[in-house]
Amino acid sequence: MLTMTTGTGARLQAQERRLWQRLPLAIPIFIRGADRQGNEFLELTTGIDISAGGALVAIRHEVKIGSRLKLEIPCVPVPDVRRKAPRTQVLTAKVLRTTASDHLRLFALKFTKALIQNHA
Repeated sequence: MLTMTTGTGARLQAQERRLWQRLPLAIPIFIRGADRQGNEFLELTTGIDISAGGALVAIRHEVKIGSRLKLEIPCVPVPDVRRKAPRTQVLTAKVLRTTASDHLRLFALKFTKALIQNHA
């Protein structure tokens, strides 16, 4: 179970609030956003895990809780003869929580629009 800090300083148990199961997949992701000083950045990073509703990512930049980020996820390079598939999937997400571990900052992100509908 991962304990994270919210913008108000409250500690939450992340596992208890999930609507979708997270998959522990290491996925290369380009993150676009602005750091705490307002400077825009583009960073290649790794998604630690991902679900239909969000992702846990490692980011080197200092990012404020509540910030909006764009995630660019490379798609499979296999051609789809039925339709033209995009080369990347671009998702918008909001920073919900952050935690630091050694030299790594982990950010819990919630997608603006879920990848699938929740049927719970």
